[in-house]
Amino acid sequence: MEADLVKREGVRFEAIPAAQVHGVGLKALPGLWQVLRGYFASRRLLRKFRPDVLLFTGGYVGVPMALAARRRRGMRSLLYVPDIEPGWALKLLARFADHVAVTVEQGRAFFPKHPAVTVTGYPLRPGLGECSLEEARQVFALRSDLPLLLVFGGSKGARSINQALMAALPELLQEMQVLHISGTLDWPQVEQARAMLTAEQSARYRAYPYLHKEMGAAYRAADLALTRAGASTLGEFPYFGLPSILVPYPYAWRYQRVNAEYLAQRGAAEILEDADLPQQLAPTVLRLMGDAALRAQMGQAMRSLAQPQASAKIADLLVSLAGQTVGERV
Repeated sequence: MEADLVKREGVRFEAIPAAQVHGVGLKALPGLWQVLRGYFASRRLLRKFRPDVLLFTGGYVGVPMALAARRRRGMRSLLYVPDIEPGWALKLLARFADHVAVTVEQGRAFFPKHPAVTVTGYPLRPGLGECSLEEARQVFALRSDLPLLLVFGGSKGARSINQALMAALPELLQEMQVLHISGTLDWPQVEQARAMLTAEQSARYRAYPYLHKEMGAAYRAADLALTRAGASTLGEFPYFGLPSILVPYPYAWRYQRVNAEYLAQRGAAEILEDADLPQQLAPTVLRLMGDAALRAQMGQAMRSLAQPQASAKIADLLVSLAGQTVGERV
């Protein structure tokens, strides 16, 4: 997924071997072997590319590069932490980083010993909010007299959200329009479910496996979002002031739970448990869609958390670190 997105922007992409290290003893050997391969691949890339500064955004794939960069004299690095609570790889990478950037003030608490931590906000892609509400509706051929529910679960989708939504579609489509970004894995099932809708229901339902440049229009047109609680919810939802129902992914580290609680505690979102989706998706959506005043209050709370200059702040940190590197090398 990352390779496709980077190449779409015309940016050169280079991959390195990497893997998580699971277990102890012999069970850890496959992961350690991949880390070792990634380490030597990273050294080759550093010699070839000769960067002045490195930007890490997390994940185990950054560990081999961080280890290799330690051998390069004077090279600086910035670690940006998208989620509020970092996983083990991010905590490890922070030990090698000259500077750490976090999305919200609460992120500082996870790096108490690091000498340089800056709150930047979550960087937004260029042009995300360019279109007006009317233009956004035209992108998807939406009606202006019905509210819009935006549903998505990440680049590959969220099966439990998709399944619960498809079961609830007939009930929801009586009251609203639905823009559903299913991800690629469940797209065949979504197409089958769409084929079973009536003509009237189909006219209120828009389904896509994935959106690229149109995502900003989807945010602008939506009155309510139902999604996972990945890091993008901390930046993109506040930018659009979009009230949301967040469903933290239950089978991974608790970072989505922390993100969701941060927004819910500030009145910008409600949390719906993954296990409760089959019974509670429709009642929760209908309740919020039927209470325009509450949604307006949630939207205002969400908008108050926006930090639209995050990309510029991260870029400033990188330029500053690169200048230090050049100075040392001279």
